[in-house]
Amino acid sequence: MKKTVHLVVNGEPWELDVAPNDVLIEVLRDRIGVKSPKIGCERGDCGSCTVLLDGRSVRSCLVLAIEADGHAITTVEGLAAPGHLTPVQQAFVDSSAFQCGFCAPGMVLSVHELLGHEPNPTRAQVEHAIAGNLCRCTGYHPIVDAVMTAVAAGAAERAIRDGTLAAVGARAGHADDGAEVQA
Repeated sequence: MKKTVHLVVNGEPWELDVAPNDVLIEVLRDRIGVKSPKIGCERGDCGSCTVLLDGRSVRSCLVLAIEADGHAITTVEGLAAPGHLTPVQQAFVDSSAFQCGFCAPGMVLSVHELLGHEPNPTRAQVEHAIAGNLCRCTGYHPIVDAVMTAVAAGAAERAIRDGTLAAVGARAGHADDGAEVQA
């Protein structure tokens, strides 16, 4: 028996009839046409299917579509205006932080969630935020480095805007650059 669900995906409302066992990843990819969440392990281990559900990162392979009824879903396509990138996405591109790109959407969304409540995280906080996302190509150092570059750029922009640029240099040393990434 199908049920009608109402979703807001990347700011666009959707009304869909779904079966009780339809998982969110399949609805996003096959019915709505959003392709950034990837089907990887299909058991919540790899993070390739990560989306933001009301701002919180979830594994869309583990969320039933009926559980998402009435909620807002953000994929990497919905983070910035078409043709633009967020600072984190731009830092990933500028630093070649990923190779195949399979993990990139989940990584970016996990970092986006972190930055939503901690705009100036330490390296260890970034590592923790992406710990549930598997990268099969580059390892994690280039990804964490790209995030820290975006964080530093964001702190500088805020400082310029707030007139506290001198404090940024003093605070930039807070990130524990010697921290090791656990793969």
